[in-house]
Amino acid sequence: MKTNWNDFWYAALVRALRTLAQTAVATVGTSALIEEVNWRVVASASLLAAVLSVLTSVATGLPEAERKGAHEK
Repeated sequence: MKTNWNDFWYAALVRALRTLAQTAVATVGTSALIEEVNWRVVASASLLAAVLSVLTSVATGLPEAERKGAHEK
């Protein structure tokens, strides 16, 4: 099946942003108080998770990108 690269990159970006947000929430949630949050660790872990998400998408593909017009919802 032919891959529409615009759909692929859109779906990969959406997936990476969701992963980034989930990681940020989980990392902040490990602190007892908001003042104790190490924001550098939150940013670092979240960005790493987003990059890994994109790399995983490139390596394995995205089923949602194979549907026609995935970014037109």
